[in-house]
Amino acid sequence: MTKHRHFIIHKPYGYLSQFVHNERRRRNRKLLGELHDFPEGTMSIGRLDQDSEGLLLLTTDGKVSHQVLSKKVEKEYYIQVDGIITDKAIEELKKGVDIALQGETYETLPCKAFRLDSEPGFPPRTQKIRDARHGPTSWMAVTVNEGKFRQVRKMSAAVGFPTLRLVRVRIGNIHLNDMKSGDVVEVEGFGLSEDL
Repeated sequence: MTKHRHFIIHKPYGYLSQFVHNERRRRNRKLLGELHDFPEGTMSIGRLDQDSEGLLLLTTDGKVSHQVLSKKVEKEYYIQVDGIITDKAIEELKKGVDIALQGETYETLPCKAFRLDSEPGFPPRTQKIRDARHGPTSWMAVTVNEGKFRQVRKMSAAVGFPTLRLVRVRIGNIHLNDMKSGDVVEVEGFGLSEDL
């Protein structure tokens, strides 16, 4: 029986959550395989788009992937938004907002959201976010149980505060903690629940 392997990584900004170039136009993009010598068959569990950073789980076991993506497992993000986030916007996010999804309107499930009182202390991104002359920014935490395409970015835009930087900090009980951008840690399993 093949022993599956599992990895926790801090995905850097600018990387695609894939291992193989399958489209011509992506030839110049950075892929996760450049971070480590992963075994054949390694896949990312869920994705973070090219502009997003943070916690990503990788595995060679498709069954584990299915379990982690279930709505039972929370995903928490710290997001830097354009402007000073308001209490009203936070409340709207908590209740669920309408976003566009594949040409349809989709109402997100209720979620957890709150303003962060201070910057989370991530190192500066490799590509500068923007100049301070463009106005103030603020940070908030959003925790969802679903993972639609670019969902958190669409949610923040729906309440009038577009996302400037997005970092996933937690999946279930696995935390990004002080992992640095590009770090890869191999683990025995993810321990998200008794059956993982």
